[in-house]
Amino acid sequence: MSKKDEKIAQYQKAAADLKLGLDKELISKVTNGLGPSIYNKDAETVSCSDASELARVRENFLKKKLGLAESDEK
Repeated sequence: MSKKDEKIAQYQKAAADLKLGLDKELISKVTNGLGPSIYNKDAETVSCSDASELARVRENFLKKKLGLAESDEK
């Protein structure tokens, strides 16, 4: 099993443990889209206590990469 496949399996297990109901294909596509950042321990997670990191994720990933169009005010 490749390192990427191991990460996908890890994320699928975490999603199942949390009962998120995420599709395995979605997890695989998001993992592929994140590229090599999944192998960097610091880049793999988001610090929810850091407002600037949350803003960076919102702008660069959610809006630019995923095309999120909803207002930030919700």
